Amino acid sequence: MGRFPAHPDEVTASWLGDVLGARLDSVRWEPIGTGQVGDSVRFHCEGHSGTFTLAGKFSAEDEASKATATSFGLYRKEVEFYRSTAPYLAVRVPQVHYAEVNDEGSEFLLLFEDLGPAEQGDQIAGCGIERARDAIVQAAAIHAPSWNNTQLLEAEWIQPPPELGATVAAMYPQAQAVFRERYADQLEPEFMALCEELAEQASVYFRSDPDRQCIVHGDFRLDNMLFDIKGGAEPVAILDWQTVTVGKAMTDVGYFMGCGIGKALWREHEDELLDLWLAEMARLGVTLRREDIEDDYRRGILHGISTAVFSAAFVKRTERGDANFLSMARGACSLALARDSLAALKEVS
Repeated sequence: MGRFPAHPDEVTASWLGDVLGARLDSVRWEPIGTGQVGDSVRFHCEGHSGTFTLAGKFSAEDEASKATATSFGLYRKEVEFYRSTAPYLAVRVPQVHYAEVNDEGSEFLLLFEDLGPAEQGDQIAGCGIERARDAIVQAAAIHAPSWNNTQLLEAEWIQPPPELGATVAAMYPQAQAVFRERYADQLEPEFMALCEELAEQASVYFRSDPDRQCIVHGDFRLDNMLFDIKGGAEPVAILDWQTVTVGKAMTDVGYFMGCGIGKALWREHEDELLDLWLAEMARLGVTLRREDIEDDYRRGILHGISTAVFSAAFVKRTERGDANFLSMARGACSLALARDSLAALKEVS
């Protein structure tokens, strides 16, 4: 592996031209997106054939966020996903022109097609039912093609380290302590109490589940989606595959229903969206019933709580991040209480 640009300033017209097989005269960049674990930019390129844009993604400049991503192998995961798994799924993701990560997993570069003009999903603002439907269709487009697909599920790069569950379980009470101190005066008491109880169940919650059904995005929420891509030519694309893993499909679906879209939508449309996911799975060749997914769904909702708590503690703190994590926690906790998700967790303990 040769040296590659680790910062947008290092991407030159000569280097990018070699990657694309084109002669470029100039390239400049501007920041895009709201990610906290990785930094995204848009490159404006000029060459003999005209002007065009590309999207690029790099490791975070913030050292705390970068250290967290490196320690959990998040950058390596995203690069490997685009290299070896994305082509086998039906989900809409950006076409990749370049994907590389260093040996330490601390620096990476992804060059994508630019899907703009598009509208990035907004976790805090939420969305309407049409966009929620579009997202659920994409969830099935991840899960069905990878369902019981041993080639994808047993790939070496996607296997979590054997000690990962125990490591995260040991760290989680510390994360909850930070979350409590930071948001005790802002999060509803009944929601904070649920967060505390989940922390008490960390050793059970983070225990490895041998039943690996499919590829799981792991952070399937609005901030990681682009809507009306290419000026409305397509409905949605799914981004940010740093937390991709193998596991239960309902980890994504329960997460999206709770922390992703929140109470305003799940209260009116929960059954509709679950039935849509089942219908899309059947269309893609995997037939399931509601009773087949019910318990996994109840437990999957908890992923929104744990992600909000853990992320708040171990990535750079920002004003938007605070609002984001509170939004996630509120949505996930409201649905978890309604579906008694902790009881479902304790049933497997």
